[in-house]
Amino acid sequence: MILGITGTIGAGKGTVVEYLVQKGFEHHSVREFLLEEIRARGLPEHRGSMRDVANELRQKHHPAHVIETLHGRAQEGGKDSIVESVRTVGEAEFLKAAGASIIAIDADRQARYDRVVTRGSSTDQISFEQFVIEEDREMASSEHWDMNVFGVMKMADFTIENNGTEEELHAKIEAILAKVRAA
Repeated sequence: MILGITGTIGAGKGTVVEYLVQKGFEHHSVREFLLEEIRARGLPEHRGSMRDVANELRQKHHPAHVIETLHGRAQEGGKDSIVESVRTVGEAEFLKAAGASIIAIDADRQARYDRVVTRGSSTDQISFEQFVIEEDREMASSEHWDMNVFGVMKMADFTIENNGTEEELHAKIEAILAKVRAA
């Protein structure tokens, strides 16, 4: 089973991934893939660099290049896997054509910003105003190779609203796993 994870910034994608990894899933991270490329190029580690490098790779190769690479690694591993985070319609189309299910995660904007600031990674040192600007930029590009999280979320097989407790989130994940396994 291969699951693609998408969602808004700070919605809880990482928490979903952590839970699934505890359940035995192998994790393939777009963030880590891009950070490796950013470090190799000597670029600053922030969302802007991640977006620029991802878009460059998608334009140079094809819209699903990053996700297709990670999907290949997931298939080689032979285990249930998560490919996280699906950001373009081309990536979502590739995963769905390959038989993967896509799970979208969302939550209220202020709660998501608070989560981002709390996690404190190098790409999350940001004001609320900048958070809104960057999120809006990622949500709905008309370019097939550029980020369109809103479009990907509309294509998702399952959507989780993550405004409750971690236990509620885990129950929602379990319900989705049961449906995927039954299909």
